[in-house]
Amino acid sequence: MQKEALVATAGATAWRMACDEGPYLNGTDLAPFPLAFFTAGLVNSYLAEILALVRARGIAAAGLEITQDSFYAMEGSAVRGDMIGSAEPVALQVRIDADAPQRAIEDLVMSAVVRSPADALLRSALASEFSLVNSGEPLAVGRVQPWADPPTGGLAAATFDAAEPDQSSGFPRDIITKLDSAQVVFGVEGGAGSSLRSEQKRSLHVRGIVTMREDGLSETHVQLFKPIGSNFRFLCAVDEALGGKTVAPTPLDYLSAGIAFCYLTQIGRYASIMKYSLGPYAVTQDTAFRLASDRGPSSAEPVRTRVVLAGAIDDDTARRIVEMGERTCFLHAASRTALKSNVRITREPQ
Repeated sequence: MQKEALVATAGATAWRMACDEGPYLNGTDLAPFPLAFFTAGLVNSYLAEILALVRARGIAAAGLEITQDSFYAMEGSAVRGDMIGSAEPVALQVRIDADAPQRAIEDLVMSAVVRSPADALLRSALASEFSLVNSGEPLAVGRVQPWADPPTGGLAAATFDAAEPDQSSGFPRDIITKLDSAQVVFGVEGGAGSSLRSEQKRSLHVRGIVTMREDGLSETHVQLFKPIGSNFRFLCAVDEALGGKTVAPTPLDYLSAGIAFCYLTQIGRYASIMKYSLGPYAVTQDTAFRLASDRGPSSAEPVRTRVVLAGAIDDDTARRIVEMGERTCFLHAASRTALKSNVRITREPQ
């Protein structure tokens, strides 16, 4: 269940991230789970747009804090092939101390949600696109949307081995930190190994809380409430879109990593349940967004993923793995479902 990703925006800083799973998937719980990355990216995308509008509109604001609750579900049988993941609208609670009328604050926060490119991915029903390579041979995908022009070339471990930290950037060494470990319990809902059962009817709840630090970075605490998971902290460069120095990943860096990690988890999970002899597997994923401007709100394109599989699996099995990965991935479900975020604003006097 341990995974790595190299994430970069064209012409920008590249980041190497590690991901793991908790006891519910028999992971080692050494690094954040996939939904933690997505949660950190999403809540920081909202924060970045609120900060941008606060500055643009000249509103004096302090004490900004956003609490985001995300809910997902999975139901069905992996053996029958009808297991499917789903996503619900996120719930945002924005606490802001501002010297402005209530109506102005409400307009600011709601405008920030519309401006968020991460929210654009949620509010649009987008069919993810895929391409497939099995044991070095390109294959036509089955019942998923094909990616018409996928990248070519290999996905070698040497790509990761060659990635070394930039010693000149001055970024903090504790960008992602584990704060508290989940208790390993058996025989209860959300306990050890529970997410590896071939029959599923369960829900998930992830909470992210973000505030600003004095150094200009945001600090996000992400907790997995259901199933039983650990608590992690993420530092984020929310001012990147505003011309800030890149000393930590941006919201869309985290968001995109989370989607890839979640999909990889579902590939491994499905292969484990079905007892397939799956060898090394990897993805190349493209996510594309248009930032909000005077010409219109933000928007997102479909998530595009090239899947590379190896091992003693035939072509039909390879196609089934790609398809079931898409069906059971919570974040591909969030992408294909039009979701309207629920927002609550709490005012406190400055």
